[in-house]
Amino acid sequence: MNLQRMKTAFEIGATTEPALFEDADAAVARILAIYEESTAFLRARFQDFARNEPFDRRVRAYYPYVNITTDTFARVDTRLSYGFVDGPGDYSTTITRPDLYRAYLKEQLSQLIRNHRVPVEVGVSNDPIPIHFAFPDGLHVEGSLSPERMRLMREVFDVPDLALMDDSIVNGTYEAADGHRKPLAMFTGPRIDYSLHRLKHYTATNCEHFQNFVLFTNYQFYVDEFIRHAHELMARDDTDYESFVEPGNFVTRRGGATEGEPVARLPQMPAYHLRRADHSGITMVNIGVGPSNAKTITDHIAVLRPHAWLMLGHCAGLRNTQKLGDYVLAHGYVREDHVLDADLPTWVPVPALAEIQQALERSVVEITGLEGYALKSVMRTGTVATIDNRNWELRDHREPVQRFSQSRAIALDMESATIAANGFRFRVPYGTLLCVSDKPLHGEIKLAGMADAFYKQQVGQHLKIGISAMERLRELGLERLHSRKLRSFSEVGFQ
Repeated sequence: MNLQRMKTAFEIGATTEPALFEDADAAVARILAIYEESTAFLRARFQDFARNEPFDRRVRAYYPYVNITTDTFARVDTRLSYGFVDGPGDYSTTITRPDLYRAYLKEQLSQLIRNHRVPVEVGVSNDPIPIHFAFPDGLHVEGSLSPERMRLMREVFDVPDLALMDDSIVNGTYEAADGHRKPLAMFTGPRIDYSLHRLKHYTATNCEHFQNFVLFTNYQFYVDEFIRHAHELMARDDTDYESFVEPGNFVTRRGGATEGEPVARLPQMPAYHLRRADHSGITMVNIGVGPSNAKTITDHIAVLRPHAWLMLGHCAGLRNTQKLGDYVLAHGYVREDHVLDADLPTWVPVPALAEIQQALERSVVEITGLEGYALKSVMRTGTVATIDNRNWELRDHREPVQRFSQSRAIALDMESATIAANGFRFRVPYGTLLCVSDKPLHGEIKLAGMADAFYKQQVGQHLKIGISAMERLRELGLERLHSRKLRSFSEVGFQ
């Protein structure tokens, strides 16, 4: 029987009536109940399917949705960058993993209810949940389904549809059709689910371990130092970090107790999480080399709505006055990475963010002991050029050197502009602090032995600066950190 021709489906939740809530906690509880009922239904039906039980209808369950309707432009607090909608109308989004996003949802809905003085509506959407996404830890079918049963699976269950997962909302190109509700959040339920599953694949850690402050690096040396630092903290009783999670979800708790086993083979971009109870700890990801990795991982981490991300890594110094080991605090970027050209045109400026710049500079002062004019002996603020050709030196380099000079660039790398541009695109506060490891235009290249000695001396200090900056940003609070400068003319209500 061709199940795709059936006009009826075995479904749950389709007739559930929506409800209005003036209390964010109650609204989140309702979202959670709908989601758990829907995903439990799908998991149970899939177990039946895996046992080869017959199915003569499609099986379908739906994402919960949140909607807000307002007939005014008014809002209570105009200082916020989120928590309000652009004007009169209906605004809606589908929700996934409310267990993971519970605190986030409460904050967003509380602000909407307070700012617009209207209730929010919670109900069951028309968007089906793909069967793969009903399993937060992944759908494992190896050996349990025959090839014939595998082919039949998409006839019975909904599967991920990439047409529903584009980034037109965050890119500012989405236009709601007449009579359709406007978007309330930057990401829909299916788009979030897709990224949550990809995060586990790329980092070998579950999404619930990710923290709201994220450090990216392009060298394993920084990860080694981060691991050493984290284990030192876990051996202490006076730290406010509760646990440290490594690839494979290997957990070391405060006091030294461990759970699980380290992963046997590191993934493409391993992640390490120094956790606090409220997710305000620090995650470090080794993105490796190149703008493609930088875009890939930030595309997915963005759905977790982190409060800030920073790039810490090595760069080529472009000025003869720079020394190996000097720091570069980026205040602008030359974007020759090309991976984001279609999503964020290169004519769009990616500005420095005052809150991030101040936190990084103050942390450099704190860790190096230098301040004022003396700070200029170890740090320059300027433009960083990011390029997608690692061996740019092997070309006739007069042309790129001329462009770098015209742009006033002081450093060159392959990741920083990508991470900053995607931060701008996703409304995630971003920053860059690099360390000069070679000066190819001036005959100072990395040599065996010399490089190792340099890394040992400089990485520890650089990482301390990054951690200190993140802790300063944590103290700012959401209202000051998520500034209005990253928001466009017509924005969604959620942060």
